[in-house]
Amino acid sequence: MKVYKVIDRTDLIVGNLVDIWEKSVKSTHKFLSLNEINMIKKYVPHAIEQVESLIVCENDEGEIIGFMGIENKRLEMLFLNPKNIGQGIGRRLLEYGIKNYAVNELTVNEQNPKAVEFYEHMGFKTYKRTENDEQGNPYPILYMKLDGHL
Repeated sequence: MKVYKVIDRTDLIVGNLVDIWEKSVKSTHKFLSLNEINMIKKYVPHAIEQVESLIVCENDEGEIIGFMGIENKRLEMLFLNPKNIGQGIGRRLLEYGIKNYAVNELTVNEQNPKAVEFYEHMGFKTYKRTENDEQGNPYPILYMKLDGHL
């Protein structure tokens, strides 16, 4: 397995990451309808292309199996291929982000309890909660900081 920063965000790489995003969201965001996922998906390529630092994890065959985006010490996105969840890839990516990019803050949908549990296990603590997401939709968001950065 290898973790590295993507320098050249080609259409192929962005398309591959959008595919991982979609599979991951369908698997973990049960509170979203298929229509809502398809609406959000329209904005994902732009988010992937624009995030300051884009980090991917490849398996031994060179297939990308997870990725994260970081901006100003903040984890903006972390998604894994669902078939690779529970294999330590999320931990490896997040630890890489903490070590190399000083990641110390993130937001997570409260209705994604496995993600909340994962971030808590990794040392993040909730310091704020909102009833709606950043687009005003009725999905509670937890704002978390790495313990010691509160």
